[in-house]
Amino acid sequence: MRPTLLWSLLLLLGVFAAAAAAPPDPLSQLPAPQHPKIRLYNAEQVLSWEPVALSNSTRPVVYQVQFKYTDSKWFTADIMSIGVNCTQITATECDFTAASPSAGFPMDFNVTLRLRAELGALHSAWVTMPWFQHYRNETAFLHVGQTGLELLTSSDLPTSASQSAGITVTVGPPENIEVTPGEGSLIIRFSSPFDIADTSTAFFCYYVHYWEKGGIQQVKGPFRSNSISLDNLKPSRVYCLQVQAQLLWNKSNIFRVGHLSNISCYETMADASTELQQVILISVGTFSLLSVLAGACFFLVLKYRGLIKYWFHTPPSIPLQIEEYLKDPTQPILEALDKDSSPKDDVWDSVSIISFPEKEQEDVLQTL
Repeated sequence: MRPTLLWSLLLLLGVFAAAAAAPPDPLSQLPAPQHPKIRLYNAEQVLSWEPVALSNSTRPVVYQVQFKYTDSKWFTADIMSIGVNCTQITATECDFTAASPSAGFPMDFNVTLRLRAELGALHSAWVTMPWFQHYRNETAFLHVGQTGLELLTSSDLPTSASQSAGITVTVGPPENIEVTPGEGSLIIRFSSPFDIADTSTAFFCYYVHYWEKGGIQQVKGPFRSNSISLDNLKPSRVYCLQVQAQLLWNKSNIFRVGHLSNISCYETMADASTELQQVILISVGTFSLLSVLAGACFFLVLKYRGLIKYWFHTPPSIPLQIEEYLKDPTQPILEALDKDSSPKDDVWDSVSIISFPEKEQEDVLQTL
C-alpha cells in the first residue's frame, strides 16, 4: 500500500510540474483591464475600468463584459440579454442603469460581472468583479497583490492596499424637496432617492434634521410617508433643515443610511395670537409716533409764533399818492395834501345807513 501511495504522489507532482511548464495560451497575450470599479448610486449601476495601453499596435482595444446570477452560467452583456450593449465596445464604462423596466439588473438579484480586453484574435484574462446586490448593498473587494487575485469582504479589507477593485455603494438624499411654511409649522414633501418596485422586499424610511437658525439641531423620524409635518415650532422664526433617506432590507434586517440633502432655511408663519399682538403693537407704536409729532409741532408753534405770524401776515401797501411822489418827487403832492386837510373836517371810519318804515317816514316829514 505504501509504494502505491508513493507512486500516486509522484504522478500528481509530475502532472502539476507539466502544467506549470506548459507554454502560455498564445491568445492570452493582452494585459487585463486595470482597476475595475462598480458604482451603485441610487438606481445607477455602472462598471468602469482603466484602458489597456499598447505601444506596438495602432488598432483600438475593445472590451467585452459578461454577467451571471447566483449559480448560473455566464451571459454576454448585450441588448438581447440585459438591454445594454457591452460587447466589442471601445469605451471604458458600461452603464447597466435600467432605462426601462425590462433593462438593467434586478435590484434584488446577486450579480457578478467580469470583463476582458480584446484585439483581433488576442484577448486578455478575465477580471471578475465581486458580486453585489443593489438593495442589500453588499460589498466585496478584489485585491490585486503579489500572489494574484484575492476576494475580500468589507470586514477583512486591508487598510493599505496598493491596488484594489471594489464596489462603491451610495444612497443619495431624497429628491424634489418642497417645504411649505405654516402657522408655527413646516410641511415637507419630497420623492424617494429611487423607485422600489416591490416594497415587501425593501423600503425607505426618512429622517428630518432641523434646527432654529443659530440653535441646537434636532432629529425627527423615522417616517414611511413622503410628506412630513414639523409641528410645535415657534411662529415667525427661521428654521433650517435636511432630509435623509434610509434603505431597509426586510429579509435580512439590513439598513443603509443615505446622504443628507442640502441645507435649506424657511420662516414659519405667525399664528392668530401672534398676529393680534403684532396688530396691537403696530397700532400703539403708530399712536405714540403721532402723539410725539403733534407735541413737537405744538411746541414749535409756541416758540416761533412771532416768526410764523410774520410769515403769514399780509405786507402793508403804500398809498397811491406816496407811490406817485416816489416816482416823481418834484410834484407838489405833499403841499396839496397839507392844504386840503382841515382839522375841522369830520372824519368817519364808517357810514351807517338807517332805514325807517314808511309810516314813521311820513310822520317825520310832517313834523318838518
